[in-house]
Amino acid sequence: MISAIRCRHLRKVFRSRGSIIEAVKGLDLDIAAGECFGLLGPNGAGKTTTIEILEGLQRPSAGEVELFGLRWGQMDDELRQRIGITLQETQLPEKLTILETLQLFRSFYRTGVEPAALMDRVGLTERAHSFVGKLSGGQRQRLAVACAMVGDPDLLFLDEPTTGLDPQSRRQLWEILRGFRGQGKTILLTTHYMDEAERLCDRVGIVDHGRLIALDTPSGLIARLGGDHHVEFTLAEMDCPVQLPFESLPAVVAVHEHHGVHVLRVTAPHQTIPALLQLLLQHRLSLSRLTTRHVSLEDVFVALTGRSISEEGDEIAEPAA
Repeated sequence: MISAIRCRHLRKVFRSRGSIIEAVKGLDLDIAAGECFGLLGPNGAGKTTTIEILEGLQRPSAGEVELFGLRWGQMDDELRQRIGITLQETQLPEKLTILETLQLFRSFYRTGVEPAALMDRVGLTERAHSFVGKLSGGQRQRLAVACAMVGDPDLLFLDEPTTGLDPQSRRQLWEILRGFRGQGKTILLTTHYMDEAERLCDRVGIVDHGRLIALDTPSGLIARLGGDHHVEFTLAEMDCPVQLPFESLPAVVAVHEHHGVHVLRVTAPHQTIPALLQLLLQHRLSLSRLTTRHVSLEDVFVALTGRSISEEGDEIAEPAA
């Protein structure tokens, strides 16, 4: 079966302040038709560069890219008819109405979705004759996604589609994407929200320093980390007189401490917590805070990259000659 996206040995080199930066370093990727795939990585990891190459907006320095078996530079018009794109920032003419904007974008495609039907799908029918400049942030983002969907694409690229949106607007957009995915279409998205990737994506790939360092389902990546729960606590005593053997407690997989917050990754919190309380009692220590939670994709991300997804990476400038 032909993959929706296939790339091999993908590389992209940029020149920045007189030095050469390799933003993408030999990346291989296969995304099946009908899949929702999340490409995750810290800022500067190379994910936006990768997605722009796949979209045909940038040329790779080396490697092969195929969408549905077609290559940029050979079947460009055919490819553009089959994809939809929402960039990190979409600037639409503010003096056009929602309806006029969708009619304009619909005219770019040989076939597509009628604007009226699409406005109903994304919940903008009541604002059909409102100017783009009068829309809220959530409405603008739904319109941007609608513009990407108006050609009835087989593949939808979404680069951080919900950044800056309030929780209600994010969930509205999730439902739109679930509906698109339910038609058997393919989605590739980047996001800084780990809960978004867990809820929407069939598989996720984690990119760091231009390389793909992990690839699996969200649940598969979480299981690979080991331990289903985190037990997090702080001690009431500012200075603990002894180094306590937290790693020897029942069901503990790993132990971490950061700025006075102790984190135990465990498989059975109902076994760990009583033993933890007993250990503290033996050393005449007490808790100021204790919480438990499920291990998340965010924990996997930090374990693999050593940093949170919002931490800055290298700044990239112009392409190298």
